[in-house]
Amino acid sequence: MLRQNKDKRTLRANLMLASSTAFVAGVTNVAGVIAFLAFTTNITGHVALLARKVNAQDVEETITVFVWLFMFFMGAFVSHFLVRTYEHISRYKAHAFPILVETIVLFLVAIYGNHFFSGSDAEREVIIGAILFSMGLQNSLVSTISGGLIKSSHLTGLFTDVGADVAEWIHPRTAKTSVVKNRLYIRLTVLAFYFLGALAGGYFFELYNFRVFYFIPFILISILLYDIWDVIFHKLGRKLSPGLPTK
Repeated sequence: MLRQNKDKRTLRANLMLASSTAFVAGVTNVAGVIAFLAFTTNITGHVALLARKVNAQDVEETITVFVWLFMFFMGAFVSHFLVRTYEHISRYKAHAFPILVETIVLFLVAIYGNHFFSGSDAEREVIIGAILFSMGLQNSLVSTISGGLIKSSHLTGLFTDVGADVAEWIHPRTAKTSVVKNRLYIRLTVLAFYFLGALAGGYFFELYNFRVFYFIPFILISILLYDIWDVIFHKLGRKLSPGLPTK
């Protein structure tokens, strides 16, 4: 899932990446809305909120929303910088580091939310900024890995792309190749798993409150371990059956 670059990715690898990261984004967004009263996986609404605060001349809130936007930007910046720094060493390491940072940030959010959060505005604003940073990391990474095909939390662009792909697929002048069909599979997978994640986030937050945030790093760790398990099992298979091709 993380070892392949954008030019050599299989449909299966893209579907795995799309489903897991979109589910994370869905859980995070709904749990963030319930817990902290703000969207935490995208910035479209925050840009509109920033404009409203500027018009209202609310300096303190304007600064807060601007910092939230900047945190998402910094997440995207850090993610791509890490990929570019380590891609010549190992594609897996280059793609794993942003996920690892995201896991740590969201795990710290889970710990703080469960044990220390008192509900103050200052705490809420800092936690929202931290989650937006983690979502910037994730969104930038999956976009980079997939060559812009997958954006795990950008639903506005997703609906635009799905509409264009459906039009392309049904147009009589379109050659019915697997390229457009695969794009549709991937984008519809993002939409479906984001929605499932949103349902799960709302349902389990009502049951377990802030403890639901511990579940999110677990999914991210599973993404990190997927490729490692794949290599381990393949090497084990080669020892048991020496005729297997190398990975």
